[in-house]
Amino acid sequence: MEATFDIMADPASGMLRITVGGFFAPPDIARLAAAIGNGLARLETPPNQHRTLVDMRHADIQSSEAVAEFQRILADPRNAASCIAFVVAKSLAAMQVRRAAAGRVARYFDTIEAAEAWLRSTDLDTAPRRSVG
Repeated sequence: MEATFDIMADPASGMLRITVGGFFAPPDIARLAAAIGNGLARLETPPNQHRTLVDMRHADIQSSEAVAEFQRILADPRNAASCIAFVVAKSLAAMQVRRAAAGRVARYFDTIEAAEAWLRSTDLDTAPRRSVG
């Protein structure tokens, strides 16, 4: 399936919402990284104090090269969110995102509502700096 993504910046809540689907080739990942940068520029939060919600329920299993590129994007200090909520389907793709997000403050959810609730309730001053459940 062709790669798709949508980036929505919500300055009022300091949240970046990313929806991804399909299979990502290197040019798709480059376009995604640029779109994330544009979305971050529209937020009104200090650097790295935003929250990110990634809905990847429709993402296909990715190549190891794509997973490494997603990991690079997540590790880039310019993109680093204070916390990330991933909405994932039960599949190998979910295991891939856990590997890509290792070391980030991240949680994994089955629904958008649960992910948003966690993001809104997370105290950024006391949030751990490692991956959690």
